Amino acid sequence: MPQYTPPVRDTRFVLEHVVGLDRYANVTGFAAATPDTVDAVLEEGGRFVAEVLFPINQSGDLEGCTRHDDGSVTTPKGFKEAYAQFVESGWATLSAPEAFGGQGLPHVVSTAFQEYMISANMAFAMYPGLAHGAIAALLAKGSPEQQAQYLPKMVSGEWLGTMNLTEPQCGTDLGLIRTKAEPQADGSYAITGTKIFISAGENDLVDNIIHLVLAKTPGAPDSSKGISLFVVPKVLVNEDGSLGARNAVTCGSIEHKMGIHANSTCVMNYDGATGWLVGEEMKGLAAMFIMMNAARLGVGLQGLALGETAYQNAVQYAGDRRQGRALTGPAEPGEKADTLFVHPDVRRMLMEGKAWTEGLRALCLWGALQVDLEHNAGTEEERQTAGDLIGLLTPVIKGVGTDKGYEIATTAQQVYGGHGYIREWGMEQYVRDARIAMIYEGTNGVQAMDLVGRKLAMNGGRAIQLFFKVVGEEIAAAKGDAATADFAARLEKALGDLQASTMWFMGNMANPNNIGAGAVPYMHLTGIVAVGLMWLRMAVAAAKLKAAGEGDAAFLDAKLVTARFYAERVLPETGSLKRKIEGGADAVMGLPPEMFRAA
Repeated sequence: MPQYTPPVRDTRFVLEHVVGLDRYANVTGFAAATPDTVDAVLEEGGRFVAEVLFPINQSGDLEGCTRHDDGSVTTPKGFKEAYAQFVESGWATLSAPEAFGGQGLPHVVSTAFQEYMISANMAFAMYPGLAHGAIAALLAKGSPEQQAQYLPKMVSGEWLGTMNLTEPQCGTDLGLIRTKAEPQADGSYAITGTKIFISAGENDLVDNIIHLVLAKTPGAPDSSKGISLFVVPKVLVNEDGSLGARNAVTCGSIEHKMGIHANSTCVMNYDGATGWLVGEEMKGLAAMFIMMNAARLGVGLQGLALGETAYQNAVQYAGDRRQGRALTGPAEPGEKADTLFVHPDVRRMLMEGKAWTEGLRALCLWGALQVDLEHNAGTEEERQTAGDLIGLLTPVIKGVGTDKGYEIATTAQQVYGGHGYIREWGMEQYVRDARIAMIYEGTNGVQAMDLVGRKLAMNGGRAIQLFFKVVGEEIAAAKGDAATADFAARLEKALGDLQASTMWFMGNMANPNNIGAGAVPYMHLTGIVAVGLMWLRMAVAAAKLKAAGEGDAAFLDAKLVTARFYAERVLPETGSLKRKIEGGADAVMGLPPEMFRAA
C-alpha cells in the first residue's frame, strides 16, 4: 500500500531561505504570515491531507465518478464528507481576499498547502483547485454585482467553479469555438453549445457550480478576437443570494480517462442556459488568460506534488526490498541479500527524484512569491520585476514541472520492478495521474511555444534579460565562497548555454520553424537553469548554516550533497539541449508527410 508524509521540514527551509518570507512583512498580506501562522498551516494542513484525503485516494481511483440518468454525478465514497471537512476547516479560504471572506494570506503560503493536498489526492484537489481560476477571473473582470453575488460562497468553498474552454473541434485554437451567446432583453445571454474535458463540471460536493464559459456573440469575428466570457451558474441565484431554478446546463457524459478517475471530467451541454457577460464583449481572451495562468502554475505544482509522493514511496520500497549484493561486497553479511539502496542505478533514480522534487518545490514557491509581489509590492518597479519573472517562468513551471513530475513517477515505478506495475502498490496510479498534467491547460509543446514565441520578445526581451541578470548576480556572489564556488561555476556554464541559445534564436528567426523545432529543448534548458538557481540558493543557505553550527546537520549535509548531484548530473544537460536547438528545423521538417506512414 502507498504512503505519504507531507515534507514540512523541506517546505519550511524553502520558505525561510529561498523565499525569505520574513523580508516581506511590509507587503499586503504578509504581516499575517507570522512564523506561528505558517507553521500552523503546514502542520495542520499536512495532518488534514494525510488523515482525511490520502486514505481515499486509491479507493477513489478504483471507484471513480458515476453519472446518473438525470445528468447528476456522484463522486467516490468519502469525497463528499472529506470536502465538507475541507470547507469547515477553512482550507479553501487561505489566500482569498478578506473582502469576500478569505483569510488574506500570501499566495505562497496557500501554494505550500496545495502541494500537500495534490500529493495526497490529486483528483480531490482538482475540485477546489479549478475554482481558484474562476475566482481570479471574477476578481479581475467581474462587475461589483457579479463579485458580490458569486465570490463569497466560491471563496468559502460552499460553491465550486469551473472553466469551460475546450470544444470537440478545438482545444488550443480557441478561435474555432462554436458556442453561441444570444443577447436577451433583460441583459442576460442565452448560451448554447457543447464543452468537453470540463474538470469538476458536475458533482455532488456542493449545491451550486459557477461555470465560466467562452462563447461568441452574434456578429463577432470568427477568430479568437470574437471570444467573450460569460458566468453561467448551474443553479440560478436569486437577488437575496438564495438558490432559484436549475439552469439549462447539464453533464452529458463523463470522460473515460487514463487517470484522475475520482474527478468528474464532463461533457457539458448548454441548451440556452442563462449567462451574463464578464468584462467587455469580445474581450474574453484576456479574461481567459487570467484563468489559464493561474491554472498553469497550479498544474506545474501538480507535477511536483505527484513526483514527490511517488518518490517517497520509492524510497520506502528501496529501503525494505532486498535484492542482490552491493558491487563492493555484501553490505549486510548477516542478511541473505542487501536492500536496493546499495545499487548505484537505484541510487541514481532516487537522487534524480530528490534533486528535482526539492528543486521544483523551491521554484514553485518562489514563483508563488512573484505572484504576490506582482499584485502587492510597494513600488511599480517591484511589481514589474515580479510580473516579468513570473510571466517568463509560468510556461517553464508548467512544462518542465509536469514533464519531470511524470518522469519521476515512472522512475519511482521502475524502482519497484514488477511490483510497480501492480495496482496494489499504488505506483501505476501516480503514473496515470501524472500523465494528464503534461496535456491539459495547454500541452507542454504549447507552453514551450509560449515561452519562445511570446515571452522572449515581450517588451524588447526585458524579462529574459532580467532573468539572466538575477542568475548572473547570484552566481558571482556564490563564486566567492569555497563551499559554493564549484556549483556556481557549473551553473555559470549552464547560463552561458541558455544565453547562447537565446542569441541563436534571435539570429535564426527568418525561418519560424527554427523556433518551433527548438522550443521544447529551450524550455527545458531554461528550467534546468531556473531550478539550478534554486539549488544555488539552497546550497548557499545550507553552507552558511552548517558553518555557523545551526540547524540539523544531517539535513544540511543532504542539501549540499543533492546540490552537488544536481551540478554534476543535471546541469551538464544544458550543453546537449543547446546543440539540439542549434540543429535547427531542416531535419525536423524535411520528410514529406507520406514518408511517416507505413508502406
